[in-house]
Amino acid sequence: MIVLDPAHGGTDNGARGQNGAVEKDIVLIFARNARMELERLGFRVVMTRNDDSNPSYDDRAAMANAYRDAIFISFHVSSTGTIGTARVYSYSFVTPLPPTSSEADAAGARLGIVAAPRSSATGLLLWEEAQRSYTDASHHLADLLQAQLAQRFSGSPGVSSEVAVRELRSVEAPAIAIEVSSMGVSDTNALIGMAAQLSNAIGHSIQTFRPGVSSNGAPEGK
Repeated sequence: MIVLDPAHGGTDNGARGQNGAVEKDIVLIFARNARMELERLGFRVVMTRNDDSNPSYDDRAAMANAYRDAIFISFHVSSTGTIGTARVYSYSFVTPLPPTSSEADAAGARLGIVAAPRSSATGLLLWEEAQRSYTDASHHLADLLQAQLAQRFSGSPGVSSEVAVRELRSVEAPAIAIEVSSMGVSDTNALIGMAAQLSNAIGHSIQTFRPGVSSNGAPEGK
């Protein structure tokens, strides 16, 4: 199951662009396009929101955690950055340093960096520790997708970054965040025009990440 998470929603508009455009609307378009592409490839897909609602971080994570074999992808658009580029993040449990550049600020303030979670004295899995067992898988998926995005969007980095993105922390599955730049574009149609290539890159990356999944979305031999 691929769980697509358009960030923000409701009263949380996210980044604001020119002429009143807001991040919450752009990421919903990205997620809907990705859903169509992934379903075309045979994957089952759900979205954490398909309207102007704003589920909590835990509600978004719970949707992914309800499935035995899920992949979680959160969509964001930065307020700044090189227009027409895209970055992929996986979760880091290392307490982040204060932002020292506009890029760090974009990955921090924009994506919601959080402090490293507490450890459990009981040995039980803490909700805020759920991603820990999946950090390697998440980083691998993030690198696969970042390589695809670098081919499609000039100026995008070739490797992903590890950042304490709040949406990812409680997900008990491979989880990544995509951040497209930026709401500073003069015409939001330029951002929307990235949706097809973004969706294609996501589909290609998941097929590489899950080579044992056949065209109907079921494990081969099932």
